[in-house]
Amino acid sequence: MGNLLRRPRLADGFHPCSGRVEVLDAETWWTVCDADFDQQDAEVVCRELGCGLPVQVLGSAAFGRGEGQVWSEELWCRGNESDIHFCPSSSSLKHNCSHDSNVGLVCSGHTQAQMVNGLDSCSGRVELKYLSEWGSVCDVSWDMRAASVLCGQLKCGSAVAVLGSDWFGEGSGQIWADVFDCQGNETHLSKCPISSWSRTACSHEQDAGVICSGSSLAFHDGRVRLSGGMECEGKVEVYFGQDWRRVLLDSWSESEASVVCRQLDCGSVFSFSSSSTSSPEHNNICVMGFSCSGSEAHLGNCSSAQAVNCSSREQLSITCSGKFNSAHSSIRLVGSGGDCAGRLEVFHSGSWGTVSDDLWDIEDAQVVCRQLQCGVALTSQVPAWFGPGTGPIWLNEVECDGSETLLWNCRFHLCGENECGHKDDVGVVCSEFKEFRLTEGCEGNLEVFYNGTWGNVCVNGMDTNTISLICQELNCGRSGHDRASKARVELAPNWLVNLKCRKHDSTLWHCPSSPWGQNMCINGNKMPQITCSGKEKNNHVLRSFLTCSSSPHHRQCSNHLPLRLKGGEGICSGRLEVYHNAEWGSVCDDMWDIKDAQVVCRQLGCGPALSANGSADFGAGEGPIWLNRVKCRGNEIHLWDCTHSLENHTDCSHRQDTGVNCTVGQRGKLTTTPSPGDLSIYLVSLLVLGTVLFLALVLLVVLFYRKRVLRRVPSERGQNPIYEGLNRGTEDIYEEIDHRFSTERTTISTQRDMTDNYDDALTVGSNSNIMTLDTR
Repeated sequence: MGNLLRRPRLADGFHPCSGRVEVLDAETWWTVCDADFDQQDAEVVCRELGCGLPVQVLGSAAFGRGEGQVWSEELWCRGNESDIHFCPSSSSLKHNCSHDSNVGLVCSGHTQAQMVNGLDSCSGRVELKYLSEWGSVCDVSWDMRAASVLCGQLKCGSAVAVLGSDWFGEGSGQIWADVFDCQGNETHLSKCPISSWSRTACSHEQDAGVICSGSSLAFHDGRVRLSGGMECEGKVEVYFGQDWRRVLLDSWSESEASVVCRQLDCGSVFSFSSSSTSSPEHNNICVMGFSCSGSEAHLGNCSSAQAVNCSSREQLSITCSGKFNSAHSSIRLVGSGGDCAGRLEVFHSGSWGTVSDDLWDIEDAQVVCRQLQCGVALTSQVPAWFGPGTGPIWLNEVECDGSETLLWNCRFHLCGENECGHKDDVGVVCSEFKEFRLTEGCEGNLEVFYNGTWGNVCVNGMDTNTISLICQELNCGRSGHDRASKARVELAPNWLVNLKCRKHDSTLWHCPSSPWGQNMCINGNKMPQITCSGKEKNNHVLRSFLTCSSSPHHRQCSNHLPLRLKGGEGICSGRLEVYHNAEWGSVCDDMWDIKDAQVVCRQLGCGPALSANGSADFGAGEGPIWLNRVKCRGNEIHLWDCTHSLENHTDCSHRQDTGVNCTVGQRGKLTTTPSPGDLSIYLVSLLVLGTVLFLALVLLVVLFYRKRVLRRVPSERGQNPIYEGLNRGTEDIYEEIDHRFSTERTTISTQRDMTDNYDDALTVGSNSNIMTLDTR
């Protein structure tokens, strides 16, 4: 076949730079066998299509099986050709290749990079070209490592500083929010793992800028470095007067120190102090006089310094809180499987350490969530929720106002030796913490945890790639299938719509979707109910959910085993069962109380708990009894955050199976239906209430009858012999009253003579009483 008309295309991809590789040859489109296609061929195809560099070559019909014939040629590109027309080819030896082996390709799409509005081509605002469109980069998604990769890609050396729009101005047009998770040693940005979403909405006020070492700006006054061998700690040296000079401690404040840490991409200032005098290799000229407000991105933005003689004056040493970038900062939350919840750890003196919970409150947690761009704090004090840490315990008695942007801006003490213990390690849960689950282990409705509660995922746009990744991350096989279903809890929010994963996404959180929040589902509020291949093949070969993938490219697996309630009315009441070792089992009621039930209802998305039941109120279960001695505080997110014993508890019988009754009942409706164990309590309460109401009714009848009788007395006096006796009795009573009050008058008369000042008051009081009685 001739190659004059040969050209490639990518079909059925998630964007124009991804898809199944097809080649036009002799006026016919052919698919390509994955065994005949390599990295060099991929580089030429991406280049010819204007799609940048190849990110991933995928086999086994990753983008679906093609149609027509499989190409009988094999490309032999060197990798530097402009298009495949110039690549040699030969007849393929893979004569039995089918469409099941169609090769797929993902190109970066970012075709060019540049820095604009700087002093030269090695400094300026970062702009990337995606296909044919230029756009700026959000600094929330940009760090020193990505900047170093860009500098190397542009042959500008390494990154000196990452700056904001206040240095190189604001761009216009598109803002690329891709998160480049670079290690710093990649040769091209396309070699870095890329996430397609960022937590923070970006504007051109957050346009990232970079100064590379190859720029003349790098040699302008204000460039900073730390000596001593540590990245974010050491003696401060500033480029000033065409040479590196030490800085004197005189007139130095926290404002200047914070600018230095920011300029070095080292977080916030931890401390600064005096250091030893200059070593012999340094000259005797030092610098002092910098004056900063603290908000500057570069020391060169502060007022000018002056050169002075070092003599024996104290020189500056600084410790910054640590490396600060999108994936790795001076603080982190670990142990939850996500970066917005977990045990709090801080980076200090070259190592990670924990924080003690003394004086810890919601204001402190708010600062942590704000610094990590994880929304707002959902919990304030959660000691050892995520397991005790190891190594040093750095901070104690942290006190924040709640408005600080960094934890290091709060008041705190360093833990003294033997002063703090890891049992008090503090943890934080932020509103942006997300996780997902299938409600029945490796099958069931797909649900996500966000903003402190479980919610639904709409079926909109979900495809086989997405389902496959979900199953893999849950250790439930490599594939699965779904069908439309109704929401498990109809009152639950619809957190996520239009979730669609791509072949190169290594975790669900890299997959594009609509913004998180309350959403409307199309297709009649249909939710995906997924069955993974691990479930289909053999229930007994499923691994425990506590056994998770150790791959560094995958999100840490959740250790939160599935729960369900059986034997009650609906899905939010019944006997509690947990899924462990590929088998459902019950929970023993030792120490079981309403706090434990609250956590179960929260984990199931069923509202507050109405009751915590024991003694097999919802019937005895079967199989193992997995949990016993559960002890929760009541505010945990998962039952597994509580103290518990997880094993096959043969010391407990199914007569002690626990149960739970939650506020939200069948099909998401609110319910107050009592459980069997509560029925006797309700009956007794109703009986007591009925008795009280009956007695009250009898009393009202008696009073009513008595009132009627009394009203009839005056009209019947003198007409009935019975009342004659009553009249005589009444006269006797009045005679007794007249006698008593005659005595009272005599007493009052005597008192009038003794106390003239009260004469009128007593007279009025006496006459009033007498008038009242006479009226009667």
